[in-house]
Amino acid sequence: MKLAKPCIDIGLFTNNINAMLDFYQNEVGIAFDHALPLGGGRMQHRHDLLGSVLKINASRTPIEKTPAAGYDEILIAREGLLGPKHMTDPDGNKVTLVPPGLFGIRQIGIKLKVRDANTHRRFYVLALGLPDVPEEGGNSFYCGESVIMVEEAPDAPTDATIEGTGLRYITVQVFDADEEYKAIIAHGGPEGRPPVTMGDVARFGFVRDPDGNWIEISQRFSLVGSPD
Repeated sequence: MKLAKPCIDIGLFTNNINAMLDFYQNEVGIAFDHALPLGGGRMQHRHDLLGSVLKINASRTPIEKTPAAGYDEILIAREGLLGPKHMTDPDGNKVTLVPPGLFGIRQIGIKLKVRDANTHRRFYVLALGLPDVPEEGGNSFYCGESVIMVEEAPDAPTDATIEGTGLRYITVQVFDADEEYKAIIAHGGPEGRPPVTMGDVARFGFVRDPDGNWIEISQRFSLVGSPD
């Protein structure tokens, strides 16, 4: 996979937008960048997370509380720490600040609970083409500077919907969303939604991992230029 940005972005949905913005901006200490209208009364509040984007999505109408996805925890490298600092946001999502280098994290990480670690390893290595984090024993993968950490759990969620409160998807920025989408499917990656174009913002589609967790494949025009 040819990355247009050397890190992943993280998307979550909330019905508690004011408390969530206060937590991430003032307690976690990350900077608000801008708000992006998504249509249908939805707004994406975008925050700079060491080069990644934390996308906090809210709506005028309540978002359904569907069963959780496998994305379980956000980890953020923070200078000056002697050990992990565990936090929980107002919706119950886990956030941990870690000393740079812990678990191989130099920037950010996302922890993912899965039913079968070997199946996910094949997916991340063969379908997405991601390298191992050498010191983490084969169940963590670099996506640029970001780390995807796989943790096997027999009760890990499966087949979650993308719409629902909580951590719901990660985004990978690429140069050609259609090309990467087709390549992932050709290498056994489950389909999610084929790429579509969102105005002059991006072309994006979704694939799913072996447990059905959503991964956005995004060709953001501000990064790679308009296809026109």
